[in-house]
Amino acid sequence: MTSHAHWKLARDKKIAKGVSESPEVIKLREEIRLSWDLGQAVYDRRTELGISQTELAKRAEMTQPQISKLELGGTMPTLPLLARLARAMDAALSLELDGDTSRVAFTAHTPAA
Repeated sequence: MTSHAHWKLARDKKIAKGVSESPEVIKLREEIRLSWDLGQAVYDRRTELGISQTELAKRAEMTQPQISKLELGGTMPTLPLLARLARAMDAALSLELDGDTSRVAFTAHTPAA
């Protein structure tokens, strides 16, 4: 699978050569980037917990292939599914969108004192 950095580098090279992208391609790249960022955040939290895709799927009432597809950036889940994932990973979901940048993170809940 091609990384986000590779796609960005290829796009930057085309722009430097004066090749502009259509609005459709720009929109698609944004969707891919957001899906990729979300998938990476799910992967990071899951591995931090030390659980398998199968275990996360069970906790989130999903299937292992759905988790795999999500982690690979192949899908953009609904808000209710994101809430289930956050609960399943005992975490808060943070999503910051600011122009061309975004930050997605599942942050572990802190234990009650």
